[in-house]
Amino acid sequence: MNSLIIKSKLTDKLKKNDIQNICKLKNSHWKYGIKSQLKWFQMNMKDKDIHNLAYMKRKLVGYVSLRKRSFFYNKKKYTYLYFDTLIVSKKHRRLNIGHNLLNLTVKVIIKSKLHSMLICKKKIVSFYKKYKWREVTQNKNKIFDHKYSKKLSMMCINRKQNTIKKNTKYYIFS
Repeated sequence: MNSLIIKSKLTDKLKKNDIQNICKLKNSHWKYGIKSQLKWFQMNMKDKDIHNLAYMKRKLVGYVSLRKRSFFYNKKKYTYLYFDTLIVSKKHRRLNIGHNLLNLTVKVIIKSKLHSMLICKKKIVSFYKKYKWREVTQNKNKIFDHKYSKKLSMMCINRKQNTIKKNTKYYIFS
């Protein structure tokens, strides 16, 4: 494999060119247009959100975002990392880039001492389970400010055992 370089940066450390490249890569899969991707990025990413970037020959070929957000447990507010995006360019798939990005992402989550959650299609649950993600019961854990189909799965990592069985109210956009 050509030399793969993976970096982790906070939003406030990204250059304008980095953001444009992230939006271009995202648009290769979710085709809303670059302007729309940029607008979404500016509206939803906060300064301390985490971006894991994979480069080959100085070209962005893979990306993961972790957005710091809130949840309520026993009427107390806590912070978690919402695993928002995992994407590898079509041309660079099957080169273990996703594997390398996910390994770094799990290390970042564990180092942060926060837990993380994601929403994914049921057919890729087994992929995330390889990296120690666990499915979460959706009838006890809810995302109150984000609409998603019940056909999707909710997963978590680095979450304390006692909160898994209780009701947790997640907020992505807070």
